[in-house]
Amino acid sequence: MTPHRDITDEEWQRVMLLLPELRPRTELRGRPLANTRSVLNGVLWVMYSGANWSAMPRRYPSYQTCHRRFKTWHYNGALKRVMGELFGEDGVRLCDTIETRMRKHASRAEKAARRQEAARNVPRNSPFVLLASASAQSQPFTGRSVYRHTA
Repeated sequence: MTPHRDITDEEWQRVMLLLPELRPRTELRGRPLANTRSVLNGVLWVMYSGANWSAMPRRYPSYQTCHRRFKTWHYNGALKRVMGELFGEDGVRLCDTIETRMRKHASRAEKAARRQEAARNVPRNSPFVLLASASAQSQPFTGRSVYRHTA
């Protein structure tokens, strides 16, 4: 790929139809929508430079806006189509590289399974391991803690 530069008018004409249309606002309150072309330029800058979103130059819209649209475009596949149109196979490979850098969120079932596995594998010397057996828990309170303290 060539070093980053903002996309030209001819390139914008080729890719503008690949990006999803934003919903118009029903109320006239709040900030106006950022220009999609400048957001795409900001996203391309971050992808090419490998920098953090918060390090974007001020000539682009806010990094929160660019990141939000990046996530939307990535999840619906529009970003990969745009990169393929602009840069060919190199652009698609760059999208795949960015995808490996993205943080993956686990589903609720995966999180619950991970918690149960962690509970089964608590180390024996952990201060959170119960020393008392289940039958000892039914005895009256003796004032002693049922947890082993390693202090």
